[in-house]
Amino acid sequence: MIAKSDMPSINEKSPDGLKAEGGSYRVLIIDDSMFIAKQLGQILTSEGFEVVGTASDGLQGVEKYKELFPNIDLVTMDITMPVMDGVSALEKIMEFDKNAVVVMVSALGKEDVVKKSLLIGAKSYIVKPLDRKKVLERVVSVLNR
Repeated sequence: MIAKSDMPSINEKSPDGLKAEGGSYRVLIIDDSMFIAKQLGQILTSEGFEVVGTASDGLQGVEKYKELFPNIDLVTMDITMPVMDGVSALEKIMEFDKNAVVVMVSALGKEDVVKKSLLIGAKSYIVKPLDRKKVLERVVSVLNR
């Protein structure tokens, strides 16, 4: 019987969520949709990322970021949320940490808000509905800048 170790794969690569120096990238997910937060979490953890926290509105997200700082590598931030929207939360996070790596998560048709977010300091954006490949491409590209 042939074992898996007898058949090396040319396609094997290390998971996207692992840092070159070892350990996982740590992610905070801020989204009022439990479904989207869970979906993002599953996509990221399947590639070795560690979800260190979640928040369901912008205010909670800012508080969580400050609580986890500096042990956080990436934030995914929904734009439309109750209490404090994603753009306001992004402004607060950028005031607190100008080097924060934030990727906005947006529904189609929010291009003007996405542009404003990028000007404030967001590094990229992901459009809903989520596509696993695109989520990973965007996240990996901002972490490797």
